[in-house]
Amino acid sequence: MNGYEEIIRGYLDKAWARSEHVLQRAVPAVSKASGALSFQAFGRRCTVERERVFFDGIADVGPRAVLTAIYMAHVPEQAAALHPLKAFKEIPNSGPYQAAFAVHAEQVLVPHVPMIKRHLDNLLHIFSGHRNTDAPSGDFSFTLYPLPRLPLYYIVHEADDEFPAAVTCLFGGGAASYMPLDALADVAEYTAQALLEHGAAMEAQRG
Repeated sequence: MNGYEEIIRGYLDKAWARSEHVLQRAVPAVSKASGALSFQAFGRRCTVERERVFFDGIADVGPRAVLTAIYMAHVPEQAAALHPLKAFKEIPNSGPYQAAFAVHAEQVLVPHVPMIKRHLDNLLHIFSGHRNTDAPSGDFSFTLYPLPRLPLYYIVHEADDEFPAAVTCLFGGGAASYMPLDALADVAEYTAQALLEHGAAMEAQRG
């Protein structure tokens, strides 16, 4: 058993300490005949058993499985509202993580803005997301749900003759109650990675 497997099992033990019905409602998830719970996570079909996390039917012991288990262990029973939105730097005690967050959750997406725009509708479908009609700025804006009740709100500025492209990632107002702060930053990082993975696959299909 590697270190991640122990961490995953520890958080799943905490998650399943709630009754299956309560956990199913909190995630929220669909209960399978086997007793496992199924939902979308990081743009993939996720199934969680008592000790294991699966993505698209394959057991996973990596960081996304860890984050999924952390989410299940901490998710409140009541859904939090999307608004008010919060920048990561506005979340208390986020200082030590802010530089890494900017690089791995936002700046990593900047070179791929044209690709994201090109495949946005399909990406929104994969991440159970939607376009934002209330964005205060930017050329386009959208919300993704890497985990069922944890929204990431993106504002995108396309490059023009005067300014380079820019991507801002905001959190739904209640996000800090869903998991520890370092894990919340990791969710944004691995969402960016998943977004680029799905986008690259769409580009390959496009030819």
